[in-house]
Amino acid sequence: MREELLVVDDEPQMLIAVNETIRRLGYGVTTAGSGMEALRRLKEKYYGLVITDMRMPEVSGLDLLRRIKNLAPQTPVVLLTAYGTVQNAVDAMREGAFDYLLKPFDAEALENVVRRALESGKKEKITRSHHVIVTQDPHFSRTIELAAHAAESSATVLIEAESGTGKELLARMIHERSSRRSKPFVAVNCAALPENLLESELFGYEKGAFTGAVASKPGKFELADGGTLLLDEIGEMAPILQAKLLRVLQEKEIDRVGGRAPVPIDVRVIATTNRDLMLLARQGEFREDLYYRLNVVRLSIPPLRKRVSDIPLLTDFFCKRYGSEPDCGGLRVGKDAMERLCAHSWPGNVRELENAIQRAAALSVGSVIEVSDIFLSDLAEFVTPPPVPETAAQSFPSSVSPEERFNLSSGMTMREMEKLLICRTLEDTGGNRTRAARSLGISLRTLRNKLNEFGLTVRDKEANSAHWATSF
Repeated sequence: MREELLVVDDEPQMLIAVNETIRRLGYGVTTAGSGMEALRRLKEKYYGLVITDMRMPEVSGLDLLRRIKNLAPQTPVVLLTAYGTVQNAVDAMREGAFDYLLKPFDAEALENVVRRALESGKKEKITRSHHVIVTQDPHFSRTIELAAHAAESSATVLIEAESGTGKELLARMIHERSSRRSKPFVAVNCAALPENLLESELFGYEKGAFTGAVASKPGKFELADGGTLLLDEIGEMAPILQAKLLRVLQEKEIDRVGGRAPVPIDVRVIATTNRDLMLLARQGEFREDLYYRLNVVRLSIPPLRKRVSDIPLLTDFFCKRYGSEPDCGGLRVGKDAMERLCAHSWPGNVRELENAIQRAAALSVGSVIEVSDIFLSDLAEFVTPPPVPETAAQSFPSSVSPEERFNLSSGMTMREMEKLLICRTLEDTGGNRTRAARSLGISLRTLRNKLNEFGLTVRDKEANSAHWATSF
């Protein structure tokens, strides 16, 4: 799948010139005539490179650069300007620009910087292909800003969020922006190991400490020395280990299992949890003193259902990731499918969305992902509506039996199920298409198209009794 670039300039002739030069290289180009328009574009798609003019009204090139580095730090940005000074160049590089071109420049100079920037982006994706945070949500963006500030210190960080929201990604970002970035980042899942194994995994052991300990082994704290240790799902840690962890955080030293002397360590600890640690502390299931020791910098990530505006951006990002795999040939999501994606509650958060797009990439025929490609294997989860009163069922179209109405998954095709769901929702809303569309999580236009597709006619109950001409 070819890389898509965003070019931003308030001079139309410059936009045309840059556009033509980049297209000759075989890349896709989207243009924006202002910084504000560029921000709108960035909310809709994920771009492999942004090229922007420095001086623009309302949102300058530097302002746009700062916003991009908060939203997608891995995206390279090239700045263009006709007013070159050493200070401008220094400011641009300090804010994270990949390069800086002085107008007027020739096509060869632009081509070289585009190739280098995209090559840099590819290397970044190879080394951090699953370590990218993509968001435009203001609350999550604020969390990222706080995390970036916290990264500059060695303070302990507590990240509280639901599973699948990207807690480990945020932890890795903190490590990569800290002075410890050249040292190890070590992650331990506290819920994955029983108490006795977790203790030796964290603190290590000496030879002969227990049966099978034929040689000494350093623990994760020692392996992360000088770097960062991520304690994932710390709310699942046993009380006795909580006490030992508290001592490590206070004394900066660990005791190996079977060891005779403490081992000094220099480790920054980041803890994550999908549970309310304060509530657990009040219930006596988590040490309150450890909670306060971990809660030096507290960060939270909103679930995907509370940042719906991120769904198109993440979907485009995952389409580029999995659409570039062999035999995929590039992917994009159809309009109806995107509406359904945005309407879903995503209990598994970003991880669930990524899995849905990856599955669609494997199952879709062609380059456009349709509703059936995403929701086919999860039909019961995505399509089955809540139960409705028996009175509503009795007034359902006579061509649909009560058994069919209440047993949606009984040997039915997806088309039949979708048709039945639309009929049922229209019945429950008295034939009001606007309310039915809102209840189904689709646009009114999509509902009209579906009615035409299935040969259904509707009259609002206020005008007449609800009526459907069905062909089940």
